[in-house]
Amino acid sequence: MRREGQGWGLQAEERTAGPDAQLRSVDLNHVIKLLEDSDSKDLEKEQLKALKKVVKRFENGLPLKDLAQVVEILNLCAEKVNEQEAFTEPLCELIKLCGLPFQKKKSSDEVSYSVAASKSIAQLGYLMRVPSSQVRIQICKCVVSFYNTELPRKLLPGYQPTNANYKIQMAELGGLAETLVLSLALVENHLTEKLWVLKALQHLSSSGVNCGLMMKAQAASRLCLYLNGVDPSGQLVFRSSEILWNLLENTSKEEVVNQLSSLECVHALKETFLDLLLHGFRHCDRQLRNDLLVIATLLAENPAAPMIESGFTKLLIVLATFTEVKIPNPLVKGLKLTYGYEDFELKKLLFNVIGILSKDPCAVQLLSESDVMPALLYYVKPNQKPGFNDWSAVQYEELQLHAIAVLASVAPVLIDKYLSCQANTLLLVFLEWCVGQDPFFGQGNSFHGTGGRGNKLAQMRYSLRVLRSVVSLYNDAVNLNLCDQGAISQLLDILKYAANKSKEKEDAILLEIQADILFLLSGLCENDLHRKELFSYEGVDILIPFLQMDPKKLYSGLGHNHLLFSALDCLWSCVIGCYITEDYFLEKQGIFLLMDLLALKQKNLHNIILGILVEFCDNPKTTSHISTWRGEKDQTAAHLLIKLWRQEELELGVKRDRFGRIVDMKRPIASSFQKQQEVIPLPANCPSFAIVEVSENIRAKLYSLLCKLGFENLPGLSAKDFVTLAIIRRYIDFKVGEVWSEVCAEIIEEFKPVSSDEEALKIISEVPEDTGRIVAALQTEVLESQHHQEIQEEEKTYKKIQAIHKQREMVAKSWENFLTRTSDYEALKKAKKLQEKSIETSRSKLKIENGTVHSTDIKGLGTTIGSGRLVTVETTPPQLIGGPLAVRDLSLKKPAVCERALKNIKKHQKT
Repeated sequence: MRREGQGWGLQAEERTAGPDAQLRSVDLNHVIKLLEDSDSKDLEKEQLKALKKVVKRFENGLPLKDLAQVVEILNLCAEKVNEQEAFTEPLCELIKLCGLPFQKKKSSDEVSYSVAASKSIAQLGYLMRVPSSQVRIQICKCVVSFYNTELPRKLLPGYQPTNANYKIQMAELGGLAETLVLSLALVENHLTEKLWVLKALQHLSSSGVNCGLMMKAQAASRLCLYLNGVDPSGQLVFRSSEILWNLLENTSKEEVVNQLSSLECVHALKETFLDLLLHGFRHCDRQLRNDLLVIATLLAENPAAPMIESGFTKLLIVLATFTEVKIPNPLVKGLKLTYGYEDFELKKLLFNVIGILSKDPCAVQLLSESDVMPALLYYVKPNQKPGFNDWSAVQYEELQLHAIAVLASVAPVLIDKYLSCQANTLLLVFLEWCVGQDPFFGQGNSFHGTGGRGNKLAQMRYSLRVLRSVVSLYNDAVNLNLCDQGAISQLLDILKYAANKSKEKEDAILLEIQADILFLLSGLCENDLHRKELFSYEGVDILIPFLQMDPKKLYSGLGHNHLLFSALDCLWSCVIGCYITEDYFLEKQGIFLLMDLLALKQKNLHNIILGILVEFCDNPKTTSHISTWRGEKDQTAAHLLIKLWRQEELELGVKRDRFGRIVDMKRPIASSFQKQQEVIPLPANCPSFAIVEVSENIRAKLYSLLCKLGFENLPGLSAKDFVTLAIIRRYIDFKVGEVWSEVCAEIIEEFKPVSSDEEALKIISEVPEDTGRIVAALQTEVLESQHHQEIQEEEKTYKKIQAIHKQREMVAKSWENFLTRTSDYEALKKAKKLQEKSIETSRSKLKIENGTVHSTDIKGLGTTIGSGRLVTVETTPPQLIGGPLAVRDLSLKKPAVCERALKNIKKHQKT
């Protein structure tokens, strides 16, 4: 009677209260206590009725403030389901309510009740322990509904639904995804339940956070094992592969691959792939097959994956080659590929797998035993017609380029197969077609076809890559086979063709083609005099324009830097060592071009250019070319080399004072890094740091060049250059001292020398220090001499300036005197007397007998200055009448010599 009265009271309260009061009318605490009371089985109906009332009251969504109590009710119901099946339906209804948007009164409720919300959603995952298919499926449906953005038809009065993504965020916070992955073990033998769990995980795996949680529960390996499970609908494979893809995209790819790298997973993947390959005829089956092949490709990149042990590697190799090589194989018996888009993608993926397997040493043996090489070489032939071999023209071109690209990876590891299939011949013939005039227009649609639209550049590019990959092995058989077929001459023709094309329009593809050809020529001609002679004049003529490249292009980003390095490498390998070619290069002013490049301040070019110049100096004609070269502002080669030395020492951190003199007498040329190295005893066959350092910077090359040029009478050097030159001249002595210093340090570290040896070591260690002092003294002498010379030049300049000032003072004083004479008559008279006195003093004291004395005064002079250089002869002695003085206007009389000269000039002009 008490319980019935209580129930009636609830009904009465419902009728009299408003909507919000009706919501409060459901006493959740009472329901919880009711469910906890399990003393009598008669309470079952009352409990079910109360649960039904809860479901009815919250049919439009659960308020956030009541989530904790609702979750407790869910747990109590779950416990009763094990013994009382009648609670299954209410439990499912309550779970269904959790799929509706939560209700909030205030915007802050989402944050305030976030812990309760996350725990309630996490509890859904824990309810998967309930051994009821209906409950488990309802939980999965509830999770799927999180991603349904539709709002309920009715809303609770005074409440608003939470954000559309709120439940998804709470699921991430509560770790629901991890729990569902673990629950897969509970539904392993129940296909329907398993598919619903996978569907829920498929939705959850769209989030990176959930994917991370799933990976903690080993989701990748668990899902992969389900791939080959029995499922007539095909959803098991589809959903599992979809989740795997999401894991690969949203988490660490390496972690996913590691989880899939067990033998069981690889075997399951292989069986599923093979089943889809042989029995999958639908469009979706082929797409799924290709997706699994991509996952297998990722596994093939992992050396730890047992691809070979499972037989998957062998299957993939056979699939990649069976259409080109018509050899029956039981692994693909009954398989027939169409020429649709999915099978086209499959073919490209299989080619890609072959390229990856070629990098695995364990898989190389399988590749050599298969027909991979003939299958790839099948595409190394001219495109004959559109639609060739049932592929469309676009598809065939893409497969052709892909196959040739893979061949570049496979050929170096299968070099014997490469030679036995006469691959060099096929490639050279194919390259001849690439530069030919055959009407062919590439589509250039694929990744490998970049830059090949309307031409054959893509085919040329990848064919040259194949040759580059095998020539870089420096295999004598391969290189001899190429040269015997005239490869050097053909490559020069192709290089000329590409260079001409590049003049029309310069792009990265053409630059790469030219760089690859230059590399091929370098590899073929290196250390072979006969092949260098084949390179000869034609090669030098082609090579020179690359050295004349505009320096601004080095910053274009198209690959000019790579091209220039390839040209320099080709020069070193194809020209140096053959005197005929060297002389022709010198005639073409090649050394001047190298010096111009050296002066560009491109540090990355210095090492190779200096190496080339050192090698060239073995030719006696080279040093005169280097000495003759002049750069900007009349810079000489010696000055440039010394400046590079100073820059190198500055970067190495070698100690010098502000004048460039030696500071550390014990280790004059040691870098800062070298001084930090501790003494480490090394075996005799291991070079010490002092020796290794020689090859790590350009100082040794600079020293060698200056040795060739000579250290005396170098033009264009300043005092600073001479100071640096004094160090360079003793470079070998200093380097020997460094080596001895290391030897002494190692001996003292390992042994205790006897007195005689100790004295010898002491004398040896003092030699470089004495040499350093001698050089420092020489440097000081040079600087003092320069300082003295500067002082002398300064004195000369000062005297010159002083003379100019004195001259100006004399001119100014003369002008003042002139003004005084013109303005002061007394001063003029005084000046006149001084003039007459001076004239009188200058006259000879000896009297000329019977001589005529002329007056020096000019009568009627109206000026106030001294007389000019005018002489008037008043009388002429009788003996001189008719002589040269008879003509008073001397300007009218031309000398006889001038007359003869004029006559000769006129006569010459007439003739």
